[in-house]
Amino acid sequence: MTDRYDLVLTGATLVNHAGRAEADIAVTNGRIAAIGDLSNASADRTVDCRGLHILPGVIDTQVHFREPGGTHKEDLESGSLSAVMGGVTGVFEMPNTNPTTTNVEAFEDKIARATNRMHCDFAFYVGGTRENTAELPMLEKLPGCAGVKVFMGSSTGNLLVEDDGGVEAILRAISRRAAFHSEDEPRLEARKPERIENDPRSHPVWRDVEAALMCTKRLVGLAHKTGKRIHVLHISTAEEIVYLADHKDVASVEVTPHHLTLDETAYDRLGTYAQMNPPVRNAAHREGIWRGVDNGVADILGSDHAPHTREEKDEPYPNSPSGMTGVQTLVPIMLDHVNAGRLTLERFVDMTSHGPQRLFQIAGKGRIAVGYDADFTIIDLKKRETITNEWVASRAGWTPYDGVTVTGWPVGTMVRGNMVMWQGELTGASQGQPIRFGEALVPGA
Repeated sequence: MTDRYDLVLTGATLVNHAGRAEADIAVTNGRIAAIGDLSNASADRTVDCRGLHILPGVIDTQVHFREPGGTHKEDLESGSLSAVMGGVTGVFEMPNTNPTTTNVEAFEDKIARATNRMHCDFAFYVGGTRENTAELPMLEKLPGCAGVKVFMGSSTGNLLVEDDGGVEAILRAISRRAAFHSEDEPRLEARKPERIENDPRSHPVWRDVEAALMCTKRLVGLAHKTGKRIHVLHISTAEEIVYLADHKDVASVEVTPHHLTLDETAYDRLGTYAQMNPPVRNAAHREGIWRGVDNGVADILGSDHAPHTREEKDEPYPNSPSGMTGVQTLVPIMLDHVNAGRLTLERFVDMTSHGPQRLFQIAGKGRIAVGYDADFTIIDLKKRETITNEWVASRAGWTPYDGVTVTGWPVGTMVRGNMVMWQGELTGASQGQPIRFGEALVPGA
């Protein structure tokens, strides 16, 4: 008897827990039903993927889609369109919206806005504050919640818990891994005179290495004191990589494509468009972060997609906001590094699929394995393309990589068996659903 499936992807090289191998994939009811030689199988649809690699769907665990409150520069629909056009199948979105995502009403409003409107699947962080600490054990277990996010240094928005007492109280209250923006707020305040008007090159002077390292040391100390798990976002210094290597029992580590790709010369080329928190630093720090990728200290990649309009970014420094687009360029920029020999394709998969699944206990995603959601990032590893502002689907309409030619390109994005992008065209309706987590499963669901 011939097996019949909804969909079969044929002839590709799969990259999964078993390494690289040529195999077919069958999909039924949005989940992976079989892997192997399926030449005798029948299906409602067959997609020829010869010459392509199929990766587990890339999960970008740090994006800012600005809805509600900043929809003139991004919203959940436009941000997720940018994601799937770049091969990203799932995102974790941050709480520094307006209003902030710090209570049940704001969280459930985001879930309602996103469901069947976003093009990819999604989870939302809840912002940790002094005021909602007592509610965090309930909030972090809501369906679709990625966990708690805390800003120890000021950035976009008004979420800030800069003192050890406030952070310790949050850690003691929660049970899941919490994510942190780690910059020392008192030092940032004290060093504001280091900012030079109209000179974004002074940004990493103001938000210096010590501001990041001091805060990360404080945070790790609090994690050990409370026995809780922390996730340190967007590491920007070589010193933090070295320090965190000794504290992997409590700390997981995110690095970003821009900190792995850009250096201080970006300020000369891009001006305020290179302005990020924490900042892009010199080449020595970039190489130090790469060492963290090489030796495994860095666990995952996140884009920290943080769009602002051209008008906002054109404000003179330091009035210009920090942040750049990144969700759509994460895959091509990192595939270019793969082709350049900076990391293997297997390590890329580990940092964008297996790693997020492992750290955050994502249910049913992050692997090409029978029973898992049919989320795939389909790439042409040899395809050369030039990234342009026009290609970027973000409402912001620009990328710091405009004009950069890369080797390696996302050609297909599949979310739960739905091919939503193929060969640069949007091919499926928005059907985004909340990501499920092992630590926040709904009883009986």
